[in-house]
Amino acid sequence: MPNKVNHHILEPSIRIGKAGITENVIKQIKDQLKKKRVIKVKFLSSAIKDNKKELVNELAQRANAKIIHRVGFIAVLEKIK
Repeated sequence: MPNKVNHHILEPSIRIGKAGITENVIKQIKDQLKKKRVIKVKFLSSAIKDNKKELVNELAQRANAKIIHRVGFIAVLEKIK
């Protein structure tokens, strides 16, 4: 059984603001995932224009990551092996 990460104690390492999901944000997420394997991303309310779920799905797809937890403005992403 793989080691589980307690995502509840993780602090958000990436914050996404009103600029939304930019190439720079994707690059930062990929870099963080290489180092940590699991990261927490926080969306500021100004980043959410439409549907939060679609935004998180788009972020995970563009960053080549898997969503392991999503609640409110927080998403926890894991590096795809």
